[in-house]
Amino acid sequence: MSEPGDGRPDGGVDGRPRDVVGGLGYKSGGTERTGEHVTTSPAATYAVTADNVLALAPDAASVSAARKLTAAWLGTGVHGSALWGQCKGSGAKPYQTIVDLSGPAYRCSCPSRKFPCKHALSLLLLWSQGTVAASDAPADFAAEWLAGRAARAAKPAEPATPGTKQSTVDQRRARVTTGLDDLDVWLGDQIRTGLAQADHSAAALDAVAARMVDSQAPGVAAALRQLPRRTLGVEQWPAILLSEYARLHLLIGAHRRLDDLPPALAAGVRAHIGYPAKADEVRGGEPAIRDRWMVLGVRITEEERVFTRRTLLLGRDTQRWAHILDHSFGSASFAGELPIPGTMVEADLHYYPGAMPLRAVWGVRHGEPEPFTTIISESASIAGQLDAHARALGADPWLRGWPMLLAEVVPSPGTAGWYLAEPDGTAVPIAATAEVPWQLIGLSGGHPLTVIGEWTAAGLVPVSALVAGELVGVETESLLGVPTPGTAVPASSEPIVPVALLGTARRTLDPGGLAEAVTSAARADTPEHAVLGAVALQELYHRGGVPPVRAELPVPAADDDRAPLPRAAAQRLHHLLADGSPMLAEWFEAALPGDRRAPDALCATLLETARSQAALRVPLMRLAGARGRWLAALHPRWRPLLRTGDDDPQVWTHGRPAERRSWLEALRARDAEAARQALAETWSREPARGRAELLAVLAAGVGPEDEPLLESALDDARPDVRRTAADLLAHLPDSAFAERMRERAGRWLTVRSGRLEAHLPHDLDDAARRDGLADRLDPVAYRRDGGADVDAERLRRLIAATPLRHWEQLCGSAEAATALGLPDDILGPVAAGWAEAALAQDDSRWAIPLFEVLTTTPTLGADPRLRQRLFALLPIDRRVRYLCGLDSSWLAELELLVSALPRPWPQPLAEHLVRLLLDRAHLAAARPGAAGLSPASYRTLLRSAAINFPVHAVAAVTVAARRSADPYWQSAFDRLADDLTQRTLMLEELA
Repeated sequence: MSEPGDGRPDGGVDGRPRDVVGGLGYKSGGTERTGEHVTTSPAATYAVTADNVLALAPDAASVSAARKLTAAWLGTGVHGSALWGQCKGSGAKPYQTIVDLSGPAYRCSCPSRKFPCKHALSLLLLWSQGTVAASDAPADFAAEWLAGRAARAAKPAEPATPGTKQSTVDQRRARVTTGLDDLDVWLGDQIRTGLAQADHSAAALDAVAARMVDSQAPGVAAALRQLPRRTLGVEQWPAILLSEYARLHLLIGAHRRLDDLPPALAAGVRAHIGYPAKADEVRGGEPAIRDRWMVLGVRITEEERVFTRRTLLLGRDTQRWAHILDHSFGSASFAGELPIPGTMVEADLHYYPGAMPLRAVWGVRHGEPEPFTTIISESASIAGQLDAHARALGADPWLRGWPMLLAEVVPSPGTAGWYLAEPDGTAVPIAATAEVPWQLIGLSGGHPLTVIGEWTAAGLVPVSALVAGELVGVETESLLGVPTPGTAVPASSEPIVPVALLGTARRTLDPGGLAEAVTSAARADTPEHAVLGAVALQELYHRGGVPPVRAELPVPAADDDRAPLPRAAAQRLHHLLADGSPMLAEWFEAALPGDRRAPDALCATLLETARSQAALRVPLMRLAGARGRWLAALHPRWRPLLRTGDDDPQVWTHGRPAERRSWLEALRARDAEAARQALAETWSREPARGRAELLAVLAAGVGPEDEPLLESALDDARPDVRRTAADLLAHLPDSAFAERMRERAGRWLTVRSGRLEAHLPHDLDDAARRDGLADRLDPVAYRRDGGADVDAERLRRLIAATPLRHWEQLCGSAEAATALGLPDDILGPVAAGWAEAALAQDDSRWAIPLFEVLTTTPTLGADPRLRQRLFALLPIDRRVRYLCGLDSSWLAELELLVSALPRPWPQPLAEHLVRLLLDRAHLAAARPGAAGLSPASYRTLLRSAAINFPVHAVAAVTVAARRSADPYWQSAFDRLADDLTQRTLMLEELA
């Protein structure tokens, strides 16, 4: 939202502050804000929750990083208002972090430019959880910093030099007047020459804006600098330019008559231009308005490295709106206590002077923040809120927007966009200058709710909504890339734009196209200024008198009788989805058996994730439920998600290739025979390019019933189809295909004197080609005489498709077969072929000796993935026993094979892996900087452990962290312990 004087921080910010003050929730009988600090009585007690702490975070990345540091703290303590600790980082010396809770203010020795940094946030999170023990006195480094703060606070301010203030004001006004006069001439030149010919490039406007900065009119400069982004790629750019030029011309005229204006209006003019108004002067000179102020929304924007936090408040008793603006240079870290949205606090506010006061500063706090579940308003109807906006615009014609509270409205689609409609169809448009508020639409589901937003010339910009007693933020990103809304009403300036485009030197303004009230009020000395004045009045006339429109309410979403996710679980899901966390799979495994639904506010996020992550699509849509399906039907990008229904036969007949394959996969999982019949019926009509992919769906549960279709696919013209059919038939050892392969193996491979010999024909007959022995889809892995060894590849395929019982009949057992002597030229393909046959026929008896052969014979050059898949065929106790027998020199082997275990890994294996990693940590401590000993060398294994360890392995990991003498390994163990703790909390939330 926007209001006068939000272009620059008060007094400016020229660098990183030494002490940064930010806000938490206090349980205090008397808290008073003075300057940049908050003073609290000694008897005050502090009541801080994790939500209060996270509200201070400059961005989501800081929240995620802070959560991961909870296990990295040493020497934490709290004494009075002092909170301190040392956090292990990447260096040898831990970071020293201090929080003065009376501000709070932060100090950390880390190099971060974010305030508060992740270390301060993490320390506050620990404190909010009650895990920081009280101390008799602050640590030395904390006491030194606190003493310095106290000394600076006690230092008296230097007295002002008599006469300096008034002379400075006069000098500034003269400078501003000169600059605005020059700007008015420039504006007239633009209209006289014509916008079509005038230079309105970013460089030209920036040069004019720089002149306004020199003239100490930063508010005007900000408006000019935003113009290129407002007009970029916009068809109605002439109307936008004309609107801003007219607004500035009106502002310049008001400044010329500043002494003749009422004091309140004069103060508003100065604020729009950018005259400074210090917060302390406002507190000291403006009356205090005491109320229970409800926090309805918070928005952070950035302009030229100046971050602005806009907090929207509404007085519960006075019904007055207020904006609290906080500025920070370089990062989104703000001074000042801020109750979180959805809470209210009894406090004094002091409004900046203006014709329609909106911006304010905190005064004395009279209580602690507490949640609210209702919003009381005298007139929350569309008509009443439009009247309130008209009154505000009449008092301050330079307003860009005004807060609006609408009760019992429904987001409704229309031909020109989206609207907020009352039950009788009375509606106002949602601004098209921002993304469509899909979260708000999903939150409503076609049912009435209360919406808080900002009414602008383009329509309503939603900020938050109140549903079932809970305030939910629903603000979307601006499409213009500017922090403040525009004032253009293209329809109102339509008769004037042609004149402005051509220029008043070529065309004169016809007043017949203007409203009668505008014609009678317009006064100007020159034609160009007449155009600017007419545009300003015409737009104000239309903006102030905008009528409601009509909209048809949508059919509401069906009710979902399932129990909702617990609040904590829903919040965690939101963070997991935002971070793309690998813990999502475990979250869904734990959540879906309960068959709960996600909160309505999360539906839009679930649908967007389902669109991009096919693996999670089914559980995500299940969580979204009826509300999610209702919302997906309204969004063209999400509508295809509804066509993936398992029971919709139209997907198979009319769907896109990916949708048809998904449908066939789902049907195969439910009814293998029905899926086979569906594919058989359309097989002859299927496009050649997609046949192999559809045929591969039969791999799930392939059986003898699929043999006829697979046999027919061997006659397909495409080699990829034939190869797919042959691979699937290899899973059927009793098939005719397997018998043909067995017969070939009997002719081409013989066993003599304990050795296996191969005699493959030089040319394959048509039958062998039909069975896929000649198809070359992938590069041949075997080489001979510098070229591809095609015979070795054919041998591998032959053995892979031959039933394993053939070799048992020849040799007596799998162990005997794998013990046969093999010439070097066929050693690799024979071993690989047997391994693939064991996998295709799911034979663990063969997997045991084959895994040993592939492991103990490095010259085979076996594909690691093949060994990994064979290992997964072994009995679980044999797999665990093998892995627990590896020492720390075999960590690469363990990293490769451990993924073949189900989650969670067995506790003995987890403890064994911790011991191996601790051995690495001891070596790293003894040989600092040695290659291959840092945690970075084992980051993949550590990540896998964080996801797959049993959560009660946290005790062993914590012990390892304490025993590690290497700081990098200690930090790695701490992070692993924290991940296990988070998984524990995640599972408890879903219990």
